[in-house]
Amino acid sequence: MTGIIVVGVDGSETALRAAQTARDLAASMGATLHVVSAFDSDRTEVISSGGDTWIISDAGNAEKVARTVADGLRRPGTNVSYAAARGKPAEALINEAERTGARMIVVGNRRMSGIGRVLGSVANSVAHNAPCDVYIAKTDVG
Repeated sequence: MTGIIVVGVDGSETALRAAQTARDLAASMGATLHVVSAFDSDRTEVISSGGDTWIISDAGNAEKVARTVADGLRRPGTNVSYAAARGKPAEALINEAERTGARMIVVGNRRMSGIGRVLGSVANSVAHNAPCDVYIAKTDVG
């Protein structure tokens, strides 16, 4: 299987476990791993101090999370890309999978039990609406 495997990250330990699973799947299938972090607002803040100016935005923060995780997942022979995607996490992953023509989305199983199962989860939403295969990685500990 060549193509693209999309995985969502948010800086949490469980998302990192899902990303590591996605990396291993991508390596074994000869696919590109595409690491995505979602942002849901357009908040932007400009901070100036002396002659320096910094622009801080939700999109920039999401891209930084995706880049940091992607950089940590790189291995010889594995192609890894990253992006920030607008929307709630499930929506952003689905849209990014559609945009890139992904063959698979990898999500963690966080909130797949108990009250989270009733209220919904990213994994549940992605599994029901994805344009491609979905792999739900066991990311909870215990």
